[in-house]
Amino acid sequence: MSLQNILLALVPALCWGIQPIFLTKIGGDDTNSVLGFGLGTVVMGLLVQLTLTPASISLPAFLISFFSGMFWTLGQAGQVKAYRIIGVSKTMPISTGFQLVGTSLIGLLAFGEWSSWTSKVFGFLAIAILVGGAYLTSVEPQKVGEDNGALLRGLRLLLLTSVGYWVYSAAPRLVDADALSIFLPEMLGILTGAVIYAALSRPAAFKEKESWLSGFVGLIFGIASLSYIFSAQANGVTVAYILTQLNVVIATLGAVFILREKKNKTQMRLTYLGLILIVGASVITVFL
Repeated sequence: MSLQNILLALVPALCWGIQPIFLTKIGGDDTNSVLGFGLGTVVMGLLVQLTLTPASISLPAFLISFFSGMFWTLGQAGQVKAYRIIGVSKTMPISTGFQLVGTSLIGLLAFGEWSSWTSKVFGFLAIAILVGGAYLTSVEPQKVGEDNGALLRGLRLLLLTSVGYWVYSAAPRLVDADALSIFLPEMLGILTGAVIYAALSRPAAFKEKESWLSGFVGLIFGIASLSYIFSAQANGVTVAYILTQLNVVIATLGAVFILREKKNKTQMRLTYLGLILIVGASVITVFL
């Protein structure tokens, strides 16, 4: 594996990891963030379509990809809303845990993955480790009351909206097309979902600078997604996927050290351990 391929594989992890940091620094609310994501991602989708000229796809494949993008917006809306309820350093590990658990179970139940008993044993072990890791990053041993109430609200929100990420992850398996061909339809779906979300939640966001500034973060997401496609081609899906899981480490530690989200020494030790468990469990799921 060459240095160039290693760097390529690290681009998605870095880009996805810094997204919540930039969004928080830009400011605004969840509507600004979601709308900005839609604007930025579609720009990247159009650039890919114009410069790389992907192969054409069928109408059913286009529609499935398009609607999967709309579902992704649901997941992202829940995530950015949770940033402001429980903070980035708690949201990212919990959200990652929910995403990996959901996609693993969908793979098992809908696509017949984990066919052997050995795979099932290690698969459910990985899920248990994921849940434990996410718990450790969010637990607050010395706090009760209002903070626990906020954590529960954040957990409920992330669990409900993670369905959007699950659908987005599973939908490409239903189409007979390569990842580059469905890239623009997915980005168009993200934009459509973002516009609908903004129109229903707070139409004034269309005129606010935070929405347009957040478009830069949407562009970062598009770059990360495109880099992942090329990384999977160059390094194989397994290596590409494993390295992307570093994004949760970057985002969580970035929130602590850049955004100054407060954690005491005990919480930091638990956070470090939780991150190790989450990344380790995600690695296990790849090899099943």
